[in-house]
Amino acid sequence: MSRGIVAAGHPGTAEAARLILAEGGNAFDAALGALCAACVCEPVLASLGGGGFLLAYEQGQSRLYDFFVQTPRRRPSPDGLDFEPIQADFGTTRQEFHIGLGAMAVPGTVAGLFAIHRAHGRLPLGRLVEPALEMARQGVVVNGFTAAVFDAVKPIYTRHPQTLSHYAGCDPTRLAGEGERLRQPLLADTLEVLALEGERLFYQGEIAQRLVAACADGGTLTREDLRGYRVELRRPLELDYHGVRLLTNPPPSCGGILIGFALKLLEGGEPLEWGSADYLTRLVQVMALTNRARVESRLHDLEHHRQSRVLLDPALLERYRRQVLGHRFFPRGTTHISVMDRAGRAAALTLSNGEGCGWLIPDTGIMMNNMLGEEDINPHGFHRWPLDTRISSMMAPTLALWPDGTLAALGSGGSNRLRTAIFQVLVNLVDHGMALEAAVRAPRLHFENDFLNLEDGFPRPALEALAGRFPDHRLWDSQSFYFGGAHCVRQGAALQEGSGDPRRGGVWCRA
Repeated sequence: MSRGIVAAGHPGTAEAARLILAEGGNAFDAALGALCAACVCEPVLASLGGGGFLLAYEQGQSRLYDFFVQTPRRRPSPDGLDFEPIQADFGTTRQEFHIGLGAMAVPGTVAGLFAIHRAHGRLPLGRLVEPALEMARQGVVVNGFTAAVFDAVKPIYTRHPQTLSHYAGCDPTRLAGEGERLRQPLLADTLEVLALEGERLFYQGEIAQRLVAACADGGTLTREDLRGYRVELRRPLELDYHGVRLLTNPPPSCGGILIGFALKLLEGGEPLEWGSADYLTRLVQVMALTNRARVESRLHDLEHHRQSRVLLDPALLERYRRQVLGHRFFPRGTTHISVMDRAGRAAALTLSNGEGCGWLIPDTGIMMNNMLGEEDINPHGFHRWPLDTRISSMMAPTLALWPDGTLAALGSGGSNRLRTAIFQVLVNLVDHGMALEAAVRAPRLHFENDFLNLEDGFPRPALEALAGRFPDHRLWDSQSFYFGGAHCVRQGAALQEGSGDPRRGGVWCRA
């Protein structure tokens, strides 16, 4: 068996983890090295100015590191706030986001990096950042997926001259395109100094001072916000699905609990043939009821996340399950890294920067998040969030443990679609016994707001039947990053496999 296995959203991200595993680092060392590399190789999806989660498994014990973003301690007046809408163009659809200094929440990635390293790291942090430093200085060739993401959010990354300059390729007047080399020497210098001086530099030192000074003119973050940020250590949400033990992200994040809810709804039904019309209809029913439960339980509301575990109450599940089984018909920027080492340690790490707020901390190369500009986390309107509160997220790093000791680590990017991506991969693995790569590459569907999106690849008669049952639909003629990016690894006594989701440029490798 090799030293370990990794799946990630970019070859450079995966290579950083592979190098660290090959040098004797453990799964957590590799995941942290990959985190730093992702900030270089996947610049819209990952940033030191954002946040995320790591689900850790070691010697039979699991814990969830929550280093997601936090709301500020004071609510600003909208007057004079740097907060403006932009339209992101995803080709088939356009979506409005808000950006600017007023869209930033308190970042947690740097704190998470150091907290996880203190608890689980084997190699020095300075060694873990080395692959990212080299890629940032030498440059990374922009692939098709990154170029497409840059194009979709162009208004954000061209908003300020210094931002455009940082992400430009051969032509300084435009963002780096496919095949061009993107160099980020400022980010390299920042990573190198952080590894030497520690997280205090970011939360209390010179970087914090630059961030707070900028926020005095149109932003919300203060010195107290940064100084008071803490990584939260949580007990993972645990449930059984058809004999497989699942561990995932607990509240206040809602993605894990919604995945668990959907699986428990599905669990009560008779087995159906994969890809059949009845099977696909059952998935749509489950997704529709999960969406309804999300609204009815107010999971989108930061002030009510403590009530969210009630979704897994057996009586409530049975009420929703009857609606699935009793009726034949029923009328964003994120990336993930999965790593396992040969000692059985596993790290499932999901990162997000929203779409980025369009502003870089001066002389650092760090793009800040725009989480306060996301409509999903502002159900009562912008600037009405509860103070000093961890923002709820759909991100759901997940572990699956089979009775024979086989262990899988998985997760996905993709805004609301990430939970349905993880849900479908788990169903493919557990219920249909697929190999990991087949489970990830299998076509997906997503149902939300009474609209059905379907990837081509399901049996044609089933697609035609489903289209007739759900007139408001779109059949995609190819796989798309719209349906998430589930990067997964699985390891057992005689098994070691991985799969990077091709929808988001994913790769996997052994060390």
